[in-house]
Amino acid sequence: MPRFERKQNIFRNKDALGESYQPETIEEREEEINQYMDALQPVVDGWEPNNIFLYGNTGVGKTAVTDYLLDQLREDVSDYEDVNLSVISLNCKTLNSSYQVAVELVNKLRPSGGEISSTGYPQQAVFKKLYTELEDIGGTILLVLDEIDAIGDRDELLYELPRARANDNLDDAKVGLIGISNDFKFRDQLDPRVQDTLCERELQFPPYDAPELENILQSRASIAIVDDAIKDGVLKFCAALAARDSGSARQALDLLRLAGEIAENNDRDAITEDHVEAARSRLEQERVEEGMRELTTHGRLALLAVVSKAAKAETPCRTRDIYEEYLTLCESSDTDSLAQRSVHNHLSDLRMLGILSANENRSGSRGNYYSYELDVPFSSAVEAMDDVLRLDEEIETIRDIATMNNRS
Repeated sequence: MPRFERKQNIFRNKDALGESYQPETIEEREEEINQYMDALQPVVDGWEPNNIFLYGNTGVGKTAVTDYLLDQLREDVSDYEDVNLSVISLNCKTLNSSYQVAVELVNKLRPSGGEISSTGYPQQAVFKKLYTELEDIGGTILLVLDEIDAIGDRDELLYELPRARANDNLDDAKVGLIGISNDFKFRDQLDPRVQDTLCERELQFPPYDAPELENILQSRASIAIVDDAIKDGVLKFCAALAARDSGSARQALDLLRLAGEIAENNDRDAITEDHVEAARSRLEQERVEEGMRELTTHGRLALLAVVSKAAKAETPCRTRDIYEEYLTLCESSDTDSLAQRSVHNHLSDLRMLGILSANENRSGSRGNYYSYELDVPFSSAVEAMDDVLRLDEEIETIRDIATMNNRS
């Protein structure tokens, strides 16, 4: 008897719920698509392309819409002999400077074996190599830089590329930048010269609401899941959970996919809301664990301090109260403590990661302050802490206190 056998009681095409799946149509983004098409129109007309920057949270369709429209654009401009379009895409997540982005672009454009080293060149020399590669391609070139905010304020490439033709660095090639960012404030952080040079078209992608997410789920589920394998209310539940959290289609699809896997692994013939709830809990824990991998020891201790306060039903609470708990944990773990201001910075990082939420309290002449609390289920946070911190006794005490306060 084989150990592995195919399971087909839930999924027809599970890949349709995956991140790499490109749907034939894009749901619930008609307005953004129309604005995007207007911004791309100069390419079709044979003119120099616009620089376009897309802003929005993770999972709201920026990259999906970009891939969809650029595929359509390449197909449509093939009807025009005077338009020679090339699209070059690069994810900048692991690149923190214009130099690194330029090196990656050069290597992406060169044949295998012709790559340049990631160090050892003056920045302008790398830019010159990039211009050479772009000029060799010629025609209209769209450079799609996903997660462009990773380069921070080291933004020289965003200044140089739009001026390349005017500065005689490019002749035949007409280059347009498409930047995709999760950081709405990214443009404000750019050098004023860069802002003036880009002259970009900005497109905002707002979070999806629950009905929009439900429509997206219905469209994907019709491809991914076999008939009658979803109980009533499941898609609405997935949509509501994702809308309440971040408005992310990716999150809603991940919930449905994992819920289907849980149902399938338990030999069930249909996905229920209980499976969705189990999926939500697992994904929340994974999110905390992923966020915690980016934290220092003190960041983890700051989070554990908030978890401890939550166990005592004392959240939301102020930084000074969390700091007192943090000092106790530092003493227990024989760790030298940081100043309160540094701990406050760690709390801000945890907020950015979506692990904590913060409420601003206005207290008049005494100044404003923030109160922090967990933005993930208590149980998920505790399990994640247990996996990455070696404070078994302290974590067990927190569990006992939580049980007494009905917080487990």
